[in-house]
Parts: sequence; C-alpha cells; structure tokens
Amino acid sequence: MAKITKDMIIADIIQVNMGCVPILLNEGMHCIGCPASQGETLEEACMVHGLDADVLAKKLNDFVESVEISEDEK
Repeated sequence: MAKITKDMIIADIIQVNMGCVPILLNEGMHCIGCPASQGETLEEACMVHGLDADVLAKKLNDFVESVEISEDEK
C-alpha cells in the first residue's frame, strides 16, 4: 500500500487513488484542480485551509486501505 504522508504533493496523492479527490473536496480543498495547488504538499494545503495535516493524512490512508482491502476480496 502506498502510504500518504503530509509531505506528499497533492498531485501525487491523487495518483495514489483518484478516490482521494472527494475526500479533499469535502475538507474544503476546492482548488485541487488548480495548477498551482498541484505543487503544494498536503501540509501546506492544510495550513492554508486551517486543517490538521495528520488527521487528513489518516483519513486518506484509511480510505486507500479500505479500497485495497475490498479489491483483495474480489
């Protein structure tokens, strides 16, 4: 499993799993499609949006892990 960390660039997080996009949007990161934001780390984006990067990284990792477990069960 690819581990998402707060020092990962948003574009790299999206490449781990496109399903991360709705999670980021739900947290208020509506600018994820903006070219400038694609170079930001999760931690930098969280600072701008007043979010805890560790909490968001955990949410993203929990999602990715749940998807991988579901795919393994198929």
